[in-house]
Amino acid sequence: MNTTRPHFRTIEQSDPAIAANGLTFFTVKSPALGRRADVTVFVPPAARDVADLPMVVLLHGVFGSHWAWALKGAAHLTAARLIAEGALPPVALLMPSDGLWGDGSGYVAHADADAERWIIDEVPALAREMIATCTKRSPLLLAGLSMGGFGALRLAGKYPQRITAAAALSTMTDVGQFDRLIEERRGDWSTAPADRSVLAALTGVTGDGPLPPIRFACGRDDPYLEANRELHRALQRGGIPHQYAEDDGDHDWSYWARALDGTLRFFGDVLHERL
Repeated sequence: MNTTRPHFRTIEQSDPAIAANGLTFFTVKSPALGRRADVTVFVPPAARDVADLPMVVLLHGVFGSHWAWALKGAAHLTAARLIAEGALPPVALLMPSDGLWGDGSGYVAHADADAERWIIDEVPALAREMIATCTKRSPLLLAGLSMGGFGALRLAGKYPQRITAAAALSTMTDVGQFDRLIEERRGDWSTAPADRSVLAALTGVTGDGPLPPIRFACGRDDPYLEANRELHRALQRGGIPHQYAEDDGDHDWSYWARALDGTLRFFGDVLHERL
């Protein structure tokens, strides 16, 4: 554990002797959210002595929470397999809740809770406090599905100097798409262009440097397929480098669990170029 000044007033941690498959569960008092928040963490044995250990943050979708990527998508098992194969360097896998606002926070700032700052500032801070080899020099890579893709790609556009790479699966591309899913009204959500549109964020509305490497993918039976294709075409027209892939699949865990392999291999390629 690092000895820097604690960011959180309280941190509750599961007993590693009880947690299954190397997963550890944290609950913290988040200053950004003004309430408790949760993170599922996976640090494979190969990562425990790696200096400046890269941090891969996986963001869940609407209706989900911190446990979904591990316990519905087996993300930790996919990461462990790719690390063993050498396709992915050792990483810490961080899987946070979205702030637990209504059906989904969008990973944006709200009037009374900042879900964006929770992800971009506080989740890495938790890793630095609780994982000895995570430091301020650790690369930060973001990925997400659906609402989580909306968060990961927007944050890459808003914080390009802090994010090493970003990826999305079945991403939502515009804040208006939330209205068909969430029960609550979005009246207190940020209305900044980069908080309403992935394209606005990636075209540099608020960015402060060149974009990090970006990849997004979508299943051909996904209801957001055309939105993903349009984002791809718009980025092509704007000359913004990115990778885009399509495969068989719908907007469900069967697709996301399988497609995470390509996301983590993409992160592996980015990290291998840096290391």
